[in-house]
Formats: sequence, structure tokens, C-alpha cells
Amino acid sequence: MSNDNRTNENREEMESSNSELQNEQNNSDKEQNDLGNEETASIKSQLAEKTKQCEEYLSMLQRTAAEFDNYKKRTAKEKEALHAEVTGDVLAAFLPIIDNLERAIQASSANGGGGQSLKEGIELVFRQIKDTMKNFGVEEIKGVGEIFDPQVHNAVMHIDDESYGENVVVEEFQKGYTLKGKVIRHSMVKVAN
Repeated sequence: MSNDNRTNENREEMESSNSELQNEQNNSDKEQNDLGNEETASIKSQLAEKTKQCEEYLSMLQRTAAEFDNYKKRTAKEKEALHAEVTGDVLAAFLPIIDNLERAIQASSANGGGGQSLKEGIELVFRQIKDTMKNFGVEEIKGVGEIFDPQVHNAVMHIDDESYGENVVVEEFQKGYTLKGKVIRHSMVKVAN
């Protein structure tokens, strides 16, 4: 029996050792599960935080896009309104000129084609037009007697005449104009030498 007892003791010892190993492994697995659960919870928490942040960014982007769209629409309307206002101002400035042209036509018809009154009426209208253009910042480009400048003059003819200096404008076929320093029409000129 002593062999049997030893065998039983060995068996019990082995079972006890196996049981202890099993318990240790279970504890280890449980600790790993606890660590895994903590890590998973941490990752889920970070994911939720990042998702919330992404939603905030998306909302901010959508608001910015809507604001920009509204800005574009508003500036387009303002631009149209400004254009209409400026056009109205320009046309209103020319209305008295139209009135005077009508008066000049009526005066010439009433006087049987009276040349002097018609001439005076046309001169008045011409002065009004020049004054109105000057009020808007339009200025004539100097022509005859000036040195030819391709920035403001358009040479359509060229003559050789020693009585004039080199590249001097001798005749102006059509006046040129600038608007606040920018050429809106070049002077059409004849240039000597």
C-alpha cells in the first residue's frame, strides 16, 4: 500500500499543482481580459471623442460654406445695385444736355432755320457735355503740337515736313480721352517726320 499511497499522493499533488496552474492561468487570463477591456474602453472613448470632433469640424465647414455662399450672393446683388446707381447717375447728368439739344432743334425750326441761334444752342450743348465729362473725371488728351506718345496717340498718317520737329503731332482727326488717367480712347493723329 505504500506504493499505492505514494501514487495517490503524487496524483493528488499533481492535481493540486494542475489546479494551482489552472487558477494562475485563469487569473492571468482574467487580468489580461481586464487589461483588454480597459484598453478597449480607452480606444472606444478616444474614438467617440474624435467622432465628436469630426462632427464639429463638419458642422463648422458647412456653416462656413453657407456663409461664403451668402456672401457671394450678397456681393453680387450689391454690385448690381451699384452698377445701376452709377449708370443712373451718368445718364441723369446727360439729361440736361438732351433737353438743350431739343430746345436748339425747336429754336431752329421756330426761326425758320435761324443759323445764329442754332449755332449758339449747339455751342451751349457742347460746353455742357465737356463740363459733364470733366465732372466725371474725363479729360481730353493733348494732341496738336505734342510729341507723339503711342500710349495715348494712334498715328494713322505720317508726313515728312522739316518745318515740324521729329515725332510731332501735326493734326488730330479724332480727340482722345482719359478717365482718371486711364485711356478710354486714343487720339487719332497725323505725325510729322
